[in-house]
Amino acid sequence: MAEPGSPIPLVRFCTSIEDIAEPDWDAFCPGSYPFLKHRFLRALEANGCTTSESGWTPAHLTFWLDGDLAGVAPAWLKAHSMGEYVFDWAWADAYRRYGEEYYPKLLIAVPFTPCQGPRLLLGETLRKGLTPELLHKLLDSACDALGAHSWHVLFPNADDQQLLEKTGELHRLGCQFHWRNHGYRGFDDFLGALTSRKRKSLRKERRQVSESGVSFRRFSGTDMPAQVLSAFYVFYQATYLKRGQRPYLNEAFFRQLRTAMPEQLYLVMAIRDDDMIAGSLFLTGDDTLYGRYWGCLEEYDFLHFETCYYQGIELAIDLGLSTFDAGAQGEHKLIRGFEPVVTHSWHGIVHPGFHEAIERFTAEEAEHVRRYVDDAREALPFRQENTG
Repeated sequence: MAEPGSPIPLVRFCTSIEDIAEPDWDAFCPGSYPFLKHRFLRALEANGCTTSESGWTPAHLTFWLDGDLAGVAPAWLKAHSMGEYVFDWAWADAYRRYGEEYYPKLLIAVPFTPCQGPRLLLGETLRKGLTPELLHKLLDSACDALGAHSWHVLFPNADDQQLLEKTGELHRLGCQFHWRNHGYRGFDDFLGALTSRKRKSLRKERRQVSESGVSFRRFSGTDMPAQVLSAFYVFYQATYLKRGQRPYLNEAFFRQLRTAMPEQLYLVMAIRDDDMIAGSLFLTGDDTLYGRYWGCLEEYDFLHFETCYYQGIELAIDLGLSTFDAGAQGEHKLIRGFEPVVTHSWHGIVHPGFHEAIERFTAEEAEHVRRYVDDAREALPFRQENTG
């Protein structure tokens, strides 16, 4: 519990990001992490991407101490599990088969964005006064108030993990692949760190794209013409339509993002015969490049790897960024120099029977993830003197 004499925090919730003034919200956002800025969340909500109609009912948490706003957390009441990238469909199905309700659930995360970062945006006084037991109690009370059957915190950073670390609660592990900038001065410098065989393989992939007549042009948010962004959206939309899905994000969201956060936005477009044929959109944080959205209309060998990964590596080096997070999953990133990273999520399951069953599952899954990460590290393509 909290230290004796310390004020007990209260939790309330907002039904729109607009209920909290931008300066008040952003005062709790650390650095330049883009996905929790008020402007980013407002672009999602204002353009219908995160609304009740899409199954993302805003329920942003506000934390109060002695009547003062002491912290916030991005939260939604979810009517489904799409767009989360921590897959709990089997849990929901088990609830259904036993006649129990799994939804709605309280989700603390970034919509459609499986990258690690802050999730509990807490002022220093509140963070110091919280214990894992008190935090879990507060999240449980938020579930009760909202009529949710569980709460879920996805991809929290190390600081938030410390607050969430409570015996008996469900801690789930996952694996992603991130590229690390080990002081490279250019792409050839990065290639020099790879084994000879892998270095030749990457050069061959890039050469095949170039010999297909494809070139690339990079735009920043401040010099991105509207027609270029519109062309990119056609490509992005096509990646979903090919799978028979509707895209999570609409063109209006991307247009608002370009206006609201131009300094953190980059777009790489692939061009052939003067026509744009593919594109990849990136955002920047303090020390990380985030490759989040891509699409194409024409398929060429290795076009995806070049547009999403190699162009991203060059951009990260040019910007002096230490990490490139190119999205979830993708074991194929491993042989291209992306290193395995353990991801985390925490789950507050109220139902005692399901809690026990899911706890066993997450424990077994975590052991598998740890072994997989160890094996993946052994398979990295770096020369021996560049490992460690």
